[in-house]
Amino acid sequence: MQRPPPEDFALKETKPHLGGGRISGDKLTSTYDLVEQMQYLYVRVVKAKDLPAKDVTGSCDPYVEVRLGNYKGATRHFEKKSNPEWNQVFAFSKDRIQASVLEVIVKDKDVVKDDFMGRVSFDLNEIPKRVPPDSPLAPQWYRLEDRKGDKVRGELMLAVWMGTQADEAFPEAWHSDAATVSGADSLSNIRSKVYLSPKLWYLRVNVIEAQDLQPSDKGRYPEVFVKAILGNQALRTRISPSRSINPMWNEDLMFVASEPFEEPLILSVEDRVAPNKDEVLGRCAIPLQYVTRRYDHKPVNTSWHNLEKHVIVEGEKKKEIKFASRIHMRICLEGGYHVLDESTHYSSDLRPTAKPLWKSSIGVLEVGILNAQGLMPMKTKDGRGTTDAYCVAKYGQKWVRTRTIIDSFTPRWNEQYTWEVFDPCTVITIGVFDNCHLHGGDKAGGARDARIGKVRIRLSTLETDRVYTHSYPLLVLHPNGVKKMGEIHMAVRFTCSSLLNMMHMYSQPLLPKMHYIHPLTVSQLDSLRHQATQIVSMRLSRAEPPLRKEVVEYMLDVGSHMWSMRRSKANFFRIMNVLGGVIAVGKWFDQICTWKNPITTVLIHILFIILVMYPELILPTIFLYLFLIGVWYYRWRPRHPPHMDTRLSHADSAHPDELDEEFDTFPTSRPSDIVRMRYDRLRSIAGRIQTVVGDLATQGERLQSLLSWRDPRATSLFVLFCLIAAIVLYVTPFQVVALLAGFYVLRHPRFRHKLPSVPLNFFRRLPARTDCML
Repeated sequence: MQRPPPEDFALKETKPHLGGGRISGDKLTSTYDLVEQMQYLYVRVVKAKDLPAKDVTGSCDPYVEVRLGNYKGATRHFEKKSNPEWNQVFAFSKDRIQASVLEVIVKDKDVVKDDFMGRVSFDLNEIPKRVPPDSPLAPQWYRLEDRKGDKVRGELMLAVWMGTQADEAFPEAWHSDAATVSGADSLSNIRSKVYLSPKLWYLRVNVIEAQDLQPSDKGRYPEVFVKAILGNQALRTRISPSRSINPMWNEDLMFVASEPFEEPLILSVEDRVAPNKDEVLGRCAIPLQYVTRRYDHKPVNTSWHNLEKHVIVEGEKKKEIKFASRIHMRICLEGGYHVLDESTHYSSDLRPTAKPLWKSSIGVLEVGILNAQGLMPMKTKDGRGTTDAYCVAKYGQKWVRTRTIIDSFTPRWNEQYTWEVFDPCTVITIGVFDNCHLHGGDKAGGARDARIGKVRIRLSTLETDRVYTHSYPLLVLHPNGVKKMGEIHMAVRFTCSSLLNMMHMYSQPLLPKMHYIHPLTVSQLDSLRHQATQIVSMRLSRAEPPLRKEVVEYMLDVGSHMWSMRRSKANFFRIMNVLGGVIAVGKWFDQICTWKNPITTVLIHILFIILVMYPELILPTIFLYLFLIGVWYYRWRPRHPPHMDTRLSHADSAHPDELDEEFDTFPTSRPSDIVRMRYDRLRSIAGRIQTVVGDLATQGERLQSLLSWRDPRATSLFVLFCLIAAIVLYVTPFQVVALLAGFYVLRHPRFRHKLPSVPLNFFRRLPARTDCML
């Protein structure tokens, strides 16, 4: 029996206080009904006017400081401006408020000491409450006061209210939780944001032929090929078999392109003049904005493109257009495919690129990211461990990023997000990361946001209109083994708009029809998926705040295709688990045949006789049996979403060397003796697989040799047997033959002997092609 795991890796059901508990009928009144309400004090500093001059130049450099107890936030300052406009929002968590008075102070920025210009004070008990969908509170003008409470020159426009995280000012607000973060770049790195993946297209370039090429060496047959470059992607055709100045290829090259189409497709026709030397015979650039977009399998029109060639005239490089040299191609942007940027096992979107081909949505997915518990320290600051955690969720083209909670092992986000659902057989991925780009982390030299863990939830495993509230373990595989990095607490609800439409989806192809009409090869899909993930990660890393490359690659499972001994073992045992049912039925049937339980065997005899006499009952009996099994198992149906299973993944029993191999770079960076040992281990495993494959091939070749006359005596016996069997079966009713065969198989052990049967002996004596193997 397997020993229990060392840590609690189980899923836990929870009962959080969602939506503040205010229920109206069947629906919570708050739009944020899947999260716990968090109260905030909001201060919107809009602008000021008529501020007094403080400098000798007769002007001032004003900024506003918002102070509440020990918390202090400040706006940016303006130079030499008496009527500044800031329009900044500050949010103070009500749970951490220890003061009774809010102070909003206007100051003049100075080199030595900032000058006090005036202030506005608010009693917290007098501040109004606002609950969306109420309109935003209108800001008002307040006269500035000095420290004694007397009115001074200048006015400040403010809005102050108590609200929740559902307020539209929440995402852009300065938070008191982040009071220790300094710098505009660092502040932008902690805000919550919604991102959209770039719209991706497959670009098909069908290179047909070229005409009137002009190689420099006229006395040899040119070895011509076409090289195509799009951004960082480069592909080439084979060398034309015609070997002439009018070569033909008729070859497809596939690329991934993203909107907006910034880079053109560069095509060059080249001649292989030496083993490592290619001569460019002509080049052309094709802007993708003007390329035909194809939504179905109908071929697009071909077109001829003139080739340009750079020539050196009087020592200067000039561009000469060779109108005689041109290339014939068919280029189109494929809108009927879905561009795979995720692993096919965890796809969150299966729609084609072209929006006119999209079907209507079948429902809505809502996810409330509540909090995390027991996070591990991810970095060291001031001599102690700390974690600045944020979450990223990805479903379809929409990515969301929660705000970063500074220096907390139990962060509370309580943020809710919504996605449209077009297919129930899709997966949402939620990852937790440590923000390493605060306090000047970017300048520290290549800081990377550390992964804390991720959760995947398949929508088809959820019941509709039910709120799932669970605490999911965050498991990460390290070179020294699997480690629980904490738990993330979430509420998930999948709402179906039409049950009929959703049931209809189960009869539809998983991918758009172009994947089946003109399928791409496995190697093409692997290459195109790699290019798509590179484009998505590069585009999202240029957003503000950036969703960094390491985060996007972890969410998209970029390295999941690499060899892993642990994953191979896990997949082998998954296959054995699937075959376990067949093996169990085989063992049960063997017990029936050997009369281990005589009563059961007699009942099987009776059932067998009934089915032989009334064969029209066979299929109804099978389907009724399956129906009864399904109804019986309904009592024990899973009530929780699936989660990461360390036993299934063999993560808790992996050998340290296997994990070290899994985390090795590609190509390897390990010493030669370790690589040699791993290579020998791989050879021994491959040798066993080779033996199994060879045995399967042997059995198949023996079947083929029954009629091949490779062994004339065996084939003669088999042919004679077939003739006799045909005559006997023709004159004997089928029910009689079936009954005799069944009674023979189910005969009592007294009529059996331990030696192999005659048909098996005959089959094992048949020849295979192993004799011809070197």
